[in-house]
Amino acid sequence: MCSGSFAKCLGITLIPLAIVCVLCNILLFFPSGEPAEHDHITDEVFYCGGILGSGVLMIFPALVFLGLKNNDCCGCCGNESCGRRFAMLSSILFAAVGVMGAGYSVIVSAVAINQGPKCYHETNGTQEWGYPFMENDYLSDKQLWSQCLQPKEIVHWHLSLFSVLLVMGIIQMALCAVQVVNGLLGALCGDCCGCCGGSDGAV
Repeated sequence: MCSGSFAKCLGITLIPLAIVCVLCNILLFFPSGEPAEHDHITDEVFYCGGILGSGVLMIFPALVFLGLKNNDCCGCCGNESCGRRFAMLSSILFAAVGVMGAGYSVIVSAVAINQGPKCYHETNGTQEWGYPFMENDYLSDKQLWSQCLQPKEIVHWHLSLFSVLLVMGIIQMALCAVQVVNGLLGALCGDCCGCCGGSDGAV
């Protein structure tokens, strides 16, 4: 497969992943699907890992990857394949941006999953909003989930959405890493098709 065509496939895959991440992050602003006050929402939600990291920052490399197949910047310094090779090389930079953005989302999601959601709970006879699971391994002991009195099913909501962000972020990082390799191959070997690729073998 041509490096440009393969990059386009990666771009097509990244766009729906980015949309899913943005939607998940937006849903986290509504614990258990209900409007909530600012102080009642988990802090990591406001870091916008899904909106900024896996969303906005992922759109740029996705669009660049999509455009590589139809790149027609042929001819520079007397070498017709130079433009296509430079485009593939520049895609590596955008892939790096994608890796950093997705990595940010993965880190935020992992921290959020580790500490658990903010909820209304009872501690030492006092009911308050906070993080009841920061000192407990709530992931392996579901009986602790009942400590969260409000919002209802907040633990399931929190874990489900942040887990999706975590998995989507890892997939995005992997796809961008693949494009780094693909971009290097395209820059070194040239694209096997297109207006530039066809002239590589010309004498």
